[in-house]
Parts: sequence; structure tokens; C-alpha cells
Amino acid sequence: MFVDRVKVFVKGGNGGNGVVSFRREKYIPHGGPDGGNGGDGGDVILIADKRRGTLVDLSYRPHLRAPMGRHGEGKNKHGKNAPPLTLEVPAGTVIKDEEGNLLADLTGHGQKAVVARGGRGGRGNTAFATARRRAPAFAEKGEEGEERTLILELKLLADAGMVGFPNAGKSTLLSRISAARPKIADYPFTTLIPQLGVVSLDRERSFVVADLPGIVEGAHRGVGLGHQFLRHIERTMVLIYVIDMAGMEGRDPVNDFINLREELVRYLPELLDRPAVIAANKMDIPAAAPNLSAFAAKLQGEAELFPLSAVTGEGVRPLLEAVYRLWQDQITACPAAADVLEQTIYLPPLPRREMTVRQEKGIYIVTGDEVERVVRRADLHGVEGRQYFQKMLNELGVEQALLQAGISEGDTVRIGGYEFIFYISEGT
Repeated sequence: MFVDRVKVFVKGGNGGNGVVSFRREKYIPHGGPDGGNGGDGGDVILIADKRRGTLVDLSYRPHLRAPMGRHGEGKNKHGKNAPPLTLEVPAGTVIKDEEGNLLADLTGHGQKAVVARGGRGGRGNTAFATARRRAPAFAEKGEEGEERTLILELKLLADAGMVGFPNAGKSTLLSRISAARPKIADYPFTTLIPQLGVVSLDRERSFVVADLPGIVEGAHRGVGLGHQFLRHIERTMVLIYVIDMAGMEGRDPVNDFINLREELVRYLPELLDRPAVIAANKMDIPAAAPNLSAFAAKLQGEAELFPLSAVTGEGVRPLLEAVYRLWQDQITACPAAADVLEQTIYLPPLPRREMTVRQEKGIYIVTGDEVERVVRRADLHGVEGRQYFQKMLNELGVEQALLQAGISEGDTVRIGGYEFIFYISEGT
């Protein structure tokens, strides 16, 4: 099954919790703290693999969660960091957010994208020991892993792409020039998914060509197969306009070519500058010869024209030689395009929410990434843990923000799912 677009939820693994522990050995009456730190959570990593040609595996796994880090232990044993969750995607996969903003583009085999970072492990009580606090009885919980929803789109990597209206003969041409065997019939849209074929000119020269689903007028707006087709044309270095020169089904070859170019340019204006050739197909049909003369006279200079018949094979070889030459010229002009093999891409961090205070039904609600992170990591079971938590809130300016919002002693404060009774701390 060919799948070229999926929506996935990714979440990095949570960090392991730190532990509260004290050294207890015979003949050592005052053992100090020895609680270890928790391990870091695993990242979610996508790896481009040129051997894959579809996103079908991820369509069955819309939720990707990396493993959690191990908790710390006594005797200063730190928890083990969790391994990353790695998944292979086809080379040519584009990663976007839900709004359609481009986050990463995996074009080279082995290229990686860290799409969700794991959370840091919490600190054990050993980390909180100071000259004044020699036996801390609290630790820190692990940080939650990063989470986000992503859109993955596959844009096929082909050296040349055949474009044309339905029944122009693209599938027949592909089966003639390569070992690919696409579906061929005398009705529109026999090709519903892109088909790739390797064209071998001789032992040392070959290139990849894509038969892309036929488009109709309005494809740039999503009509017909629309963007499902046009997405894949962006990757091709050379365009092959396949025109039904016989004018089957009452079509005009000149209008077909003009409309094809118009649809491509409206979708992506840069396609107008892409090297292109015209495959004047179906020349084995008598009506094609006069149409070819009119076509050449009206569109002279638009692109190199190659009369051929995909059915008989006549005229196909000169077309392939021209495509190969244009493709080589493109590669020479962009020699650094393939130098991306071991690159690792880190998605930009999610936008941080600043601290805000609002009142709803008599409850003061404090929101903000940093203050909510402090609450989630706090150890609130003991007196020392609560005192340390209060100190962290004061350093973030939470108490001052609440006082400015008009809070009074005894009022309820809600932060990240926890509720507290507000009392003014000493020294305020």
C-alpha cells in the first residue's frame, strides 16, 4: 500500500525520578544522603532510508512514545538513560507541524531528525545536600518528555518526472523505458499512485523516472488528484511533458501543454524554471502528424520536442538521452545537494508560555511552562520538599504575581492540576 501523508503524535520519554536514600552501614552512625538521580527519557528519532518507499508503517502507529528513564536508587546509583525510539521513513519525507509550517526535510539516506526530546531525569537527595542542609529528605521527579503532533509528507525522490493529462500515455511510456509495470487501460486515472522506474541507457548510465498520476484543470486547488500528485513533482530535477499528439477524446495538444504548465506554475512558480522536454506521444496514430506540425509552429522554443510512440518504441531513445543530459547538468550545477548523509536535525523547541495569573470562580490559576514544570518535578510529601518548592516559586516570582492579582491569605491557587492554599511566606 502506498501512503504518502500521515499524522502522528510523538512524545519523548519521561525522565526517571530521583530517590531519597541515606547511607546506612554498620559502625557508621551518621550516614549521609546517597540517593541517585533518575535517567533521562528517550528521544523520538526519524531516520531517512532510501530503501523505503511509503509511510504505510506509520499509518498504523499514529502514537509514538519513547521509553521512560529508569528511576535512581540508593548507594548513589543513577538510573539508566532510556534508549531512543527510532523509526525509518522514506528519503524525501517532509516534517511539518499542524499549521503546515516546515520543520525538517529528510532528503538523504541516513539523515536523522529528533522530533521529540526526552525529559531529564530528576535529581536524588544527594544533589540537594549543602553545608546547611546535610540530610535532605526530598528528591526531584523526572521531567516530562516533549510532545507534539506532526504531519509527515512523502515527496518522491526521482531524477525525472512525467506529467500529463489522463490517458496521455505516461504509464505505457514508463513500461517501455523501464522494468516498471504500472496499470495501463483506456480510461482516466489508471495510475492512482506515483510509479518509479529505473531507466538504463547502458551499463554505466541510468536514472530514475516517476510516472506521476494524471492531473486535471484546477489541480493546483486540489481538484482531481490535486496535491496528492503535485507534491511529488517538487523533487524531480527534469520534467517530461507527455502530450497526446493524436488528440484522442477531442483534446487539443497545444491547449494541453499550456494548461499543464499553468497548473504546475500556479502550484509552485519555481517549476517554470525546471529543465523540461516534451514527449509528443502517440505518433503511430495518423492524426498525430498534422497536430505535431501545428504544435511545433505554435510552441517553438518552449522546450525540446521529441515525437515518439510509447507503444512501438519509435523515437523513445532520443528522448531518454536528452533527459539524461539535462539531469547530469542539474547535478553538476548542485554538487553539494547529496552531501547530507550523517546530518542530524533537531526540531525547533516548542514556543514557551510565559507565566500568567487569572481568576476563575474564586480560584487563582497560574499557568506557564516553567512554573508548571517546577510543580510537576516537586516532591511535596515532606516538609523539606515543600519548603524547597516554595523557594522555587518565589524565585520565579509567583508569590509577587499573585499578590499583584489581588490574592488574600486562605485563597486557593491552582498550578498544573495541583491546588494549594495561599499563605504569605516569611520575609515578604
